[in-house]
Amino acid sequence: MIDIRKLKELIKLMVENDLSDLDLQDQQETVSIKRGRGGEPMVHQPQVVPAATAEAAGSSSNSSPAGSQSDMAAIESPMVGTFYSAANPDSAPFVKVGDQISSDTVVCMVEAMKVFNEVKAECGGTIDRVLVKSGESVEFGQRLFLVRPA
Repeated sequence: MIDIRKLKELIKLMVENDLSDLDLQDQQETVSIKRGRGGEPMVHQPQVVPAATAEAAGSSSNSSPAGSQSDMAAIESPMVGTFYSAANPDSAPFVKVGDQISSDTVVCMVEAMKVFNEVKAECGGTIDRVLVKSGESVEFGQRLFLVRPA
């Protein structure tokens, strides 16, 4: 069985080097890791979301006036998993609408294969919309938050 710490380090190296596939084999272990769907590279940088696209995504919290979302950045899920807005059910959410964030702010956790992964904002500004409810399944690249840049 592969050590989870080794697996996390391999995933970190894939992200840092923008790799979509990784195959490693030694005398004892074989590891094959793929990111994205169909080999599509994963984008970690927040993206500006056009107003029409953001409106089509739907909302679960505090909607902004129509047409004002074109200047928003989206924080996307880096993986398939389960979205959690707080560290545990009794804790306050990491962020809520109106909170000021920086690129290092942890905005949520995504659980995949029993591993909880912190998701950082990677942009600065104000949380404008939360697009996912805690406990919902999320897909790779799915928008989780809209952020009004600082």
